[in-house]
Amino acid sequence: METTLARTGGYTNAFTSPDWTAYFQTLPSSALEIALLFEADRMANSLFDHLEVETERTVILSEREGNENEPQFLLGEAVQQAAFKQHPYRNEVLGSTQDLLSLTRDDLYGHYRNYYQPSNALLCLAGSFDIDEALSLINKHFEPIENSEPVRSIPIPENEITSAQRVELDGPGETDYIQIAWRSPKASDPDFFAYSLIESILSGPSTLNMFGSGGIGNRSSRLYRELVEKQVAASVYGSLSASIDPGIYTLYITCRGDHTPDEVIYRIDQVIDTFLNETPSIEEMIIALKQARANFAYGSDNITNQAFWLGYAQSFADYSWFTDYVNRLENVSREDIIRVARQYLDPAHRVTGIYRNRNGAANGS
Repeated sequence: METTLARTGGYTNAFTSPDWTAYFQTLPSSALEIALLFEADRMANSLFDHLEVETERTVILSEREGNENEPQFLLGEAVQQAAFKQHPYRNEVLGSTQDLLSLTRDDLYGHYRNYYQPSNALLCLAGSFDIDEALSLINKHFEPIENSEPVRSIPIPENEITSAQRVELDGPGETDYIQIAWRSPKASDPDFFAYSLIESILSGPSTLNMFGSGGIGNRSSRLYRELVEKQVAASVYGSLSASIDPGIYTLYITCRGDHTPDEVIYRIDQVIDTFLNETPSIEEMIIALKQARANFAYGSDNITNQAFWLGYAQSFADYSWFTDYVNRLENVSREDIIRVARQYLDPAHRVTGIYRNRNGAANGS
């Protein structure tokens, strides 16, 4: 498939989020039928050969083992599991070692036959093509595929982190790391837009598009100014995702050797406490809006990103979520900011994760 698409000047890949899996091709519009042919074949005729399953299992286990050498991966997984008690969002997308070892070929094939069918898929096209011709090709390749309603497992959303939790790990290295997670609203919640500006003010805006085209820095954010500019931490950034169910907003901090994690957390708490008790200034709102708007534009700046947004927005709301995103950000008031911040950023409802290096670099030893 990759070779055939490459001959057209095209490109193909795939990726998985906590909510869905996507396969995509970017190729000349004259080669549209090739992409549709391949995707229809993938949906109906994949075999899951036993040898290929074992080969892929080895590859993914190796990737997992490599990630486990990274302190931030280990800490992130621990924080994620503490932030969700039952919801599948508690699971690392890559999978646990235990699951990767125990999954059988028949498990995988059963999942494939249940979910990979037209009734459970979104087909998104963006580019220069004739609509009637494209619909004819779609019907030609997908209409013959056997179709039924998948057996679904719908999780119960976890709307809050019920109490303050602390997760501590230790391991090799020269650096300490901190991750702090608060619950965030689902993307279809009107408060998600206020939360996006809260993130922009505190830690800088996230690139919601998973292709991550372009982006801006976070030097104007409160936490960067308080932690990095004042040499309390080496780096700080945040992450907020548009998800089907309530997710988490997470801060990622790399500590300096001359400040302990507890000292850094104390400074973070000071910033958050001030934020919860003072309405942001008009100037700060303007900067936050400008940054969030710019980041959103970077994530929509090519045809691949635009096709991505067709499906992404539809997965948790509808396409108008994408087209109205900037307008809804502009309608967020300073009162909305403080209301949503007080609802979600309560220190009594968060997970604080610390990775301490065994060499004791952060405490001066």
